[in-house]
Amino acid sequence: MSGKASTDISTSSKEHNVVPNSTRPGESAEKEDLTQYPKGMKLFLIMVSLYFSAFCVALDRTIIATAVPKITDEFHSIGDIGWYASAFLLTGCSFMLFYGKIYTLYDIKWIYITCIVIFEIGSAICGAAPSSTVLIVGRAIAGLGSAGLFSGTVIIGVHTVPLHQRPIFQGLFGAVFGVASVVGPLLGGVFTDKVSWRWCFYINLPIGAATIVGLIFMLHLHSPSGAKGMTVREQIDQLDPIGTALFLPGTICLLLALKWGGTDYPWSDGRIVACLVLSVVLLIGFIVVQYFKQDSATVPPRIVKQRSVASGLYYTICTGASMLTMVYYIPIWFQSVKGTSAVQSGIRSISLVLALVIGSVTGGAITFRTGYYTPCMIVSSIIVSVGAGLITTWTVDSGKGMWIGYQVVYGFGLGLGMQQPNMAVQTVLLKKDVPVGSSLVFFGQSLGGAVFVSVAQNIFTNKLKDYLMSVPGINVSAVVDAGATNIRHVIPSQLLPMVLVDFNSALIKAMYVGVAMSSIGIIGALTMEWKSIKNGEGQGEKNKAPADIKKALAGSGKAPTDIEKVSADLKRAPVDIEKA
Repeated sequence: MSGKASTDISTSSKEHNVVPNSTRPGESAEKEDLTQYPKGMKLFLIMVSLYFSAFCVALDRTIIATAVPKITDEFHSIGDIGWYASAFLLTGCSFMLFYGKIYTLYDIKWIYITCIVIFEIGSAICGAAPSSTVLIVGRAIAGLGSAGLFSGTVIIGVHTVPLHQRPIFQGLFGAVFGVASVVGPLLGGVFTDKVSWRWCFYINLPIGAATIVGLIFMLHLHSPSGAKGMTVREQIDQLDPIGTALFLPGTICLLLALKWGGTDYPWSDGRIVACLVLSVVLLIGFIVVQYFKQDSATVPPRIVKQRSVASGLYYTICTGASMLTMVYYIPIWFQSVKGTSAVQSGIRSISLVLALVIGSVTGGAITFRTGYYTPCMIVSSIIVSVGAGLITTWTVDSGKGMWIGYQVVYGFGLGLGMQQPNMAVQTVLLKKDVPVGSSLVFFGQSLGGAVFVSVAQNIFTNKLKDYLMSVPGINVSAVVDAGATNIRHVIPSQLLPMVLVDFNSALIKAMYVGVAMSSIGIIGALTMEWKSIKNGEGQGEKNKAPADIKKALAGSGKAPTDIEKVSADLKRAPVDIEKA
């Protein structure tokens, strides 16, 4: 075998971290990497800072729900209600993939801190808003900052925690995310009733400030900038300006169509049709640009085509759709059908929160012990589907046993698998590609929630109107416009039992969306590769090493037959050594 070929094989093996057979998979890399990770109190403070940041962002997505009535009373802005949540969602969802690319090029620590600052500025504007318009602008700015915080939390975790310990980190992150999402309306109700709705936003300021201080002094990453040595023009090209210019308006048009369609305007309205057509054209253009730009694209095609990444993306779209649909409609069910206040409905959802926390920590512990995340995803899909199905059996007369027990089943199943796709991304991709992979996962979760909550809302509204048409003496428009908490004020007492049955039926039909998405999510779990975190990072890339070795040999002028001879020589080597 020629010296040139030997050198090429050696170089290619090193580039792909190919581990020799005499070494236990992941062992040498793990020992080398452990010296780079923070430990003890330093690691604890970094993790607490990251969890605080994630808690604030997750909380901000739902805390405003119970504050809306007071806000509209102060600003006389009923027509702006939808924008208070949508402004945050539009910028948050649209910029996620862009931040994934940013994290691969520039200093992770300072990009993350910049995102916190942007989020804090948006929160401060919301808290001090003198008008509804200013509040909406503040929500959009806060959403822009939040877009880089979820994926940034995972990316910093990748650089501060060894892979085999990350399931615990991810489990706790999932618990924080789930708790904040579910208790948001409860805290919003408490702030609104006891202090002021403005504290729904001011609460982020001291937490964000503490997070920034903690990260500045404690976080020191050994992650070289991907843009180092590049010219300004090369950096701009790496940021994929054409792809970004297509993706941002394409996503915004899609979300606007879903927000307006069937509620503000009929689906046949020209504005809705125009938004949908524009979104399709722009997003197709984005895909084409990604194909031609390859590794310099916002989302390099090789990352999306990796089986575990594609399966994880599909899975998170489904679980995100299910979670946000159920979390959105369960409080409405308590407030409308059971007649509770916003705060009481939040208290009655605590069983879901606790189960989600236990499920998330359990999933992290199982993955930590076994090394495999795929089993948790499969079991999670089954349990969460059963739990969602059980919730849709609720009736006007359902007692505590049903609405507590069924939430426990659903919450535990959700927590068990919610963070596993992130573990898959970190296992199969090289560390430099994790920012894009994790951004894809969070984008899928957000997009799934945005799309299918809108679908569920249209189902609920249309079904409620259909059911109420059969009730004599009911003003359908008045009931629909009254909302969940005020239906008892606009309906005669003798007709209330019939209307509550109809309200319950319409809500259950909307929740079927959550059941359906939970059920089909198992496809993503079943197609996920079985990779062990104990075998180190970049396993999806390491599998490509033999092909790359052949490519290196081919580039040196060797014919295919020579490559086959080299392979044969390598296979015979152990036998020749024994003979010697």
